Amino acid sequence: MGEHKKIEAQDAEFVARAQGGDRLAFEELYRGNVDQVYGLCLRLSADVSLAEELTQKTFIRAWERLKSFRGESAFSSWLHRIAVNIAISDRRSQGRWLARVVYTDDLERFDGSNGSESPESNVDLEQAVLLLPAGARTILILHDLEGYRHEEIAIMLEITPGTSKSQLHRAHQLLKERLQQ
Repeated sequence: MGEHKKIEAQDAEFVARAQGGDRLAFEELYRGNVDQVYGLCLRLSADVSLAEELTQKTFIRAWERLKSFRGESAFSSWLHRIAVNIAISDRRSQGRWLARVVYTDDLERFDGSNGSESPESNVDLEQAVLLLPAGARTILILHDLEGYRHEEIAIMLEITPGTSKSQLHRAHQLLKERLQQ
């Protein structure tokens, strides 16, 4: 059994126990997923403290809605969807379409590469993504990193699929320009 399948099977066991009220099982789900959720929230917000807040809100919401999780997707996918929705909702309600950049030297914890790239190129890419305008950065992350389709992004962000496509194209162009400097 592949490592990914083992994690999904283990998550399924923890989910079933947590749905029955077992807080220790939910704690295991938290420990197994918190770094990925935080990384997503950090990329979406470009703000360390806001990412921490969004991560906390994500797990609170997941606990509140755990009984509605039917296992049709991996728990981690369901959790990422919650995180994306919370980040988008927070931006709307707070008017927080942040354009500022936060640098961190703890980027390797969020690095999903297989080690074929140098650490410097990963940092350059991460910094280039953080420098993107908030709208372009959000669409790039949702589409390229999280795998959402333009139609799904359009619904989440209340924009047209064409706007999503053009923002993604803009993000790719800006990244290309910044990485060639």
